[in-house]
Amino acid sequence: MIYHKPVLLEESIKGLNIKPEGIFIDLTFGGGGHSFRILEELGKTGRLLAFDQDTDARQNTNDDSRLTFVNSNFRYLRNFMRYYEIDKVDGVMADLGISSHQIDTAERGFSFMKDAKLDMRMNSGILLSAADVLNSYEETELIRVFRQYGELSNASALSRAIIRLRSGEQIQSISRFIAGISKLLPRQKENKELAKIFQALRIEVNDELGALKEVLPQISEFLKPGGRMVFLTYHSLEDRLVKNFMKTGNLEGLLEKDFFGNVQTPFKILNKNGTEPSEEETRDNPRARSARLRIAEKI
Repeated sequence: MIYHKPVLLEESIKGLNIKPEGIFIDLTFGGGGHSFRILEELGKTGRLLAFDQDTDARQNTNDDSRLTFVNSNFRYLRNFMRYYEIDKVDGVMADLGISSHQIDTAERGFSFMKDAKLDMRMNSGILLSAADVLNSYEETELIRVFRQYGELSNASALSRAIIRLRSGEQIQSISRFIAGISKLLPRQKENKELAKIFQALRIEVNDELGALKEVLPQISEFLKPGGRMVFLTYHSLEDRLVKNFMKTGNLEGLLEKDFFGNVQTPFKILNKNGTEPSEEETRDNPRARSARLRIAEKI
């Protein structure tokens, strides 16, 4: 079962420039949309490693001998490359952020449109949940989360409201949390503001940016010359990291030059400004509106 057709699917597959005998990695298996499309392009000797830290994703795998499912966070890429004795790969694909299945499964607590316990863990084995963040973080920590990961201008006021709300009873449900901060939500823009708040909590709970910062240098290490790196991003924080890395080979986006002033970078960017989905593709999938596809080739 594929939860949904991924956004920019064919553009992503084209960007990978799949060689039938090659070895490829899907860092975010999810519903299997990208992985199964990659398998369609691979020959009998091709190979695909598919990572996903969510145990629910395993049910979407099939018995294709070319597919190896790795139930782990992609930040441990190097460990599994060694375990499976793979030195180099021909392409790496990642569709970052939250999956449709995680949003649609109310009890996972990812969506502000459905009432449930504030969970938001992509891996049920980790200890920290969104409720833990809201109930245990000091005000300064909450401000950091909302300002840094949600880019919210009212992070201070929001954090104070959370401290007041939890002083009487701990915050456990989505409905109580939203009711407690409702006065801080701008009129007619409530959903947009809640999306930023929930994004910030989700990133903190799952250390999404930390994992991304760890895996990007590993990709450079294992990608063959001519190999492709294909990433789908959904917000400015992750997009900036991916763009900087593709442009310069480092997370800070600092250009390094040789003695003659020539820029030294391990990648060639193949779609300079990224590729955005068509209006038709976003009509039934609002989340896809923020998607940006970035493609680079290892030099």
